[in-house]
Amino acid sequence: MLLDPDAENDVAYELCQIVGRAILPYRSSVDDDQVHGTAFFFQGGDDPVGESLLTAADLVGAAGGELGLRASVTEPAGVAPAAVSGAEIVPGWARFPGDGVAVLPTAGLHRYAGDGGWRWRVQPVPARIAAGPEVVARLGADAGSAFVLAHGVREDRSRPLEVAIERVVRDGDDVRITTELPTGYVGAPVFVVQPDTTGEVSLYCLGLVLPGVGGHPVATFDRIRAVLPATPGDV
Repeated sequence: MLLDPDAENDVAYELCQIVGRAILPYRSSVDDDQVHGTAFFFQGGDDPVGESLLTAADLVGAAGGELGLRASVTEPAGVAPAAVSGAEIVPGWARFPGDGVAVLPTAGLHRYAGDGGWRWRVQPVPARIAAGPEVVARLGADAGSAFVLAHGVREDRSRPLEVAIERVVRDGDDVRITTELPTGYVGAPVFVVQPDTTGEVSLYCLGLVLPGVGGHPVATFDRIRAVLPATPGDV
């Protein structure tokens, strides 16, 4: 569904309000080079055990990388560190390269926070808006509006939360963002709006951004669901 610019801006603003605190900057090291991306919290059901952190498999190395923390995602103020090393979190990331997805069950993140005297204050993307096969099937060759919430990388190396308003298309089983995104956007969640069966327009999390050149494949939630809850992947 292609929205007009005013409607796109309204959706972008609303997304920041409802899931802005789901999004974290991520940094990994691959072949001694730092690779920047984004990870996000996903709540797979009402049970807290179903909460996971998701990102792109290509970002996650053996050491697990580093999650940056914004002040708004922890409480009380001033207690949490600026970043959490993946090496300190058990269980760690499970990688599923065939699906392009990496999954981190968040039990270890919550234990780490508790041991440090602080708590997570996040807004996980809820399962009810995770796109099902019918949402993916309604995408086509005609470009629709897509919204990517990510932590980009500024010239001063700061990583603010950003929203990119892009275009998404589907060609068979392949779903793609049509333009190349800035550094830091790989792993970020992609959102679309579509009319539901009653004709009412609803918001959906389509999946997450994968690496690409000239554009980006999207790992849609049918692929993500296939590896949830996380089981040992190809780490």
